[in-house]
Amino acid sequence: MSLRLAVDIGGTFVDAMELDTRTNRVRFRKASTTPARPADGVLAAVAALGTDLSDVELFIHGTTLGLNAVLERRGAATGIITNEGFRDVFLIGRGNVPSDHMYDFQYERPPSLVKRRHTAGVRGRLDYKGRVVEELDAESVLAAARELVEVQGVRSIAICFLHAFLDPSHERAAAALIRERYPDVSLSLSTDIAREYREYERTSTTVLEAYIRPIFERYVDELERGLADGGFAGRFLIMRSGGGSMTSEAAKRSPTHTVLSGPAGGIVGAAYLAGALGRDSLLTFDIGGTSLDACVIEQGSAVAAHEAQLEHFPLLIPTYDIRTIGAGGGSIAWLDRGLLKVGPQSAGADPGPVCYGRGGTRPTVTDAAVALGFVDPDRFLGGEMGLQADAARKALDEQVAAPLGLAVEAAAAGIFDVLLARTVGAVRQITVERGRDPRQFSLLAFGGAGPLLAPLLAREMGIAEVIVPFAPSGFSAWGMLSADIEDNFSRTLMTPLDEVEPAAVEATFAEVEAEALASLSAQGVPAELAVLQRQLELRYLGQEHSLTVTIGRDTLDPDGVRAAFQELHTARYGHAMANRLQILNLRLRAVGRTASPTLVEPPPGDGDPARALLGRRDAFDFGARAVVPFDVYDRALLAPGDAFDGPALVDEGTSTTVVPSGQRVSVDAHGYLLVRAA
Repeated sequence: MSLRLAVDIGGTFVDAMELDTRTNRVRFRKASTTPARPADGVLAAVAALGTDLSDVELFIHGTTLGLNAVLERRGAATGIITNEGFRDVFLIGRGNVPSDHMYDFQYERPPSLVKRRHTAGVRGRLDYKGRVVEELDAESVLAAARELVEVQGVRSIAICFLHAFLDPSHERAAAALIRERYPDVSLSLSTDIAREYREYERTSTTVLEAYIRPIFERYVDELERGLADGGFAGRFLIMRSGGGSMTSEAAKRSPTHTVLSGPAGGIVGAAYLAGALGRDSLLTFDIGGTSLDACVIEQGSAVAAHEAQLEHFPLLIPTYDIRTIGAGGGSIAWLDRGLLKVGPQSAGADPGPVCYGRGGTRPTVTDAAVALGFVDPDRFLGGEMGLQADAARKALDEQVAAPLGLAVEAAAAGIFDVLLARTVGAVRQITVERGRDPRQFSLLAFGGAGPLLAPLLAREMGIAEVIVPFAPSGFSAWGMLSADIEDNFSRTLMTPLDEVEPAAVEATFAEVEAEALASLSAQGVPAELAVLQRQLELRYLGQEHSLTVTIGRDTLDPDGVRAAFQELHTARYGHAMANRLQILNLRLRAVGRTASPTLVEPPPGDGDPARALLGRRDAFDFGARAVVPFDVYDRALLAPGDAFDGPALVDEGTSTTVVPSGQRVSVDAHGYLLVRAA
């Protein structure tokens, strides 16, 4: 078996990428997303490739199934079992208002995932040091489970006890009692997910896992059966939200780690490219059908976080520090009291943009791109799917242009202007507002609509270079092919650094490392390919926010740890202080190395791109703010060393790179497009 398959589900299309490990040849196909039955879209994309599944050694998958289940409230009926007197921890949550609703005095939080009658308190208690104050009462646990399962009809239960991160025995004992009585009920334990302090955040993470676990298990089981029916007998991996991957069996046990796995593949691929292309600083710019995702790559690594947000629910899982906004190719353009807005509503895959001809009636960014001449209706998806340009123009005219008193092209250009303004705001949040200068970064554009907008964003923000990889609409799937197997572990210490006992820290790390090696081994990683990375999460004593530093495997050196923290704090915030430091959590990143695809270097050309010139087409030039003739190039016929000036369009069927006047394109040694100021 020499083939690898990677499949990424987006809001509009499913992207499938095949890699032949013997030749490094890559093939790519798309299929429509099927929201009602997501596995069908995955299998359709695989079928479109025509791959013999019996030759596939590895199938790796990125999915937003768990995320969508929460957003659409399609999860299982979920209950909570916690300590007596604390059943409202999850329902009360935090009192803060989301920043985007700061001045909205009528703001109401979305409905809870769990009804109050589905929460129960049981007798038994640990104190803040993990000491038993009251033994767990078995009858109380069984009575709570009986009420939730037999009376309330709950099918999944989250078990989260106070201070259990210090001693998980009460949670495990409660789970054993419930499993024996109700073996068909799904159970999620907080200490199996996040051994960290903060009761609400830990409870929220456990509830989210319990909520999505049953439907995620059904989805993966259905996909496994479909692949097996096609002859697949290799390894099935699923992407993690924080990069890396895990086996499908591990994912079914801990699906919360997959909720943000959709964008993760592209970031893994970007980190790999950063090293391969010699770019220490990259900004990822991924625009798909429903959203825009941006992330910072520094020193070849993506900026990571240890807490994510799903709606207003916190998740204590490792994830990439991604800024996401509802702005994609399917984002709907609409008028709010005479003001033009774009998104966050999306036409999705069904019915999709008006130009798809599937019943969509509201104009989208894709419709605007067609009206501006950027997308060739006859070559969309390599000619497999024709677009209805007249229908797109009519919808734009009736719903946007005419009410604003504009021509269709001016209205479509306005949609891109609004989208660009929203994009600049998103990128500024992860760069300028965090002390980074975007002019020192290269912009890696991917996703179906990323290359449409990236040159405009670069010009607007002074970014010197845009990089467009091959098949940018499938780049996230390609990135998955370079993902290692990963797992992450944590333990809360909450100890001042100058009072810590190095031997105690070493003992805790040794315990966690044994757990990590067992996890990697269970996922098929041999010991010689396992890499363990120790980290400490620290803060100034009395502060709320923390930073994570990587430490060596030698005996803990408090002075060295402090120096590393001070250096990181200075780089992030511009200053350091003499205050005492506090260790919050020990963290361990366990990595099982896998072989990454090799970047090929096609034969160089003669420097003349005329061989790739398809002709000329009128389109809107944002450099001149007018409709002008554009040179149209076939991406497949461009060769390393070719160069040409804008205005130009580079068409590769599944994506189009739009180069306005004032910018120049060159093709690097790997065949990637580099767009810079002329």
